[in-house]
Amino acid sequence: MIDEGRALFVQIAESVEDSIVDGSLPEDTRAPSTNELAAFYRINPATAAKGVNMLVEKGVLVKRRGIGMFVAAGARESLRAERRAAFAARFIQPLLAEAHTLGLSADELAAMVRDQAAAHPTSTPEGGAR
Repeated sequence: MIDEGRALFVQIAESVEDSIVDGSLPEDTRAPSTNELAAFYRINPATAAKGVNMLVEKGVLVKRRGIGMFVAAGARESLRAERRAAFAARFIQPLLAEAHTLGLSADELAAMVRDQAAAHPTSTPEGGAR
């Protein structure tokens, strides 16, 4: 999980976000503590705290005094919306630009995507087979 080229605290925050998005860390449940994250990843607790604080600032986690950190209501959908926008910018916009260069219509491009999806079935985002 640790990628030497990226800040550890960012990777910790993304790992917690992944758990929220995939549903393994549901809304309104206790999130791993800074010390738990530090022990699991074998990192300094201050580094783990920096990642957790990023999520608090984004409104993904909320502090409950004396109890710990909890996944905020609406966090999953907020993260999914954020990731959808990033997905569009990273993949869809370049795809559309290349399709335009090749003279493909929107319908032709959609048909190509459907054909590829049918040829290479994967799991749905909710975990079931298509």
